[in-house]
Amino acid sequence: MKRIWAPWRIEYILQSKKEGCFLCDIVDDDRDRNNLLLKRHEHVYLLMNRYPYNNGHLMVAPYRHISTLEDLDPDESDELMKVTREAVRTLKKSIRADGFNIGMNLGKVAGAGLEDHLHMHIVPRWNGDTNFMPVTGETKVMPQDLCELWDQLHPAFNA
Repeated sequence: MKRIWAPWRIEYILQSKKEGCFLCDIVDDDRDRNNLLLKRHEHVYLLMNRYPYNNGHLMVAPYRHISTLEDLDPDESDELMKVTREAVRTLKKSIRADGFNIGMNLGKVAGAGLEDHLHMHIVPRWNGDTNFMPVTGETKVMPQDLCELWDQLHPAFNA
């Protein structure tokens, strides 16, 4: 029997599943640290993933509640890529990422956990970050508290 202790997951498990879009809710709230929102731009915003694949896993989302690339207007599309580039540059400097997985899951069959609000994932990677834990233990080790990381990244994105 395998047992993994992940107390941060209980908040997600126990929270009532509400209607609506968590990305829209976050952007309408002014508690950016609590919501892990790092920076607001004109057309998109940058936030940390609350259930990350890796330390520093970020997302870029348009303010508009849209689900497909075709729905992005040119200004949103341009800013989405500009902010993605800025995130890569800042993560390289701030947390010394060696590489990145960047992309979108568009539609349920493509693995989208949130189908209705398009967002770009930016997942930092490091040489050797795939060690024995995920390979043999099917467990991912997160080395840093999310709010601690927000405190580190927020000034870097807002300098």
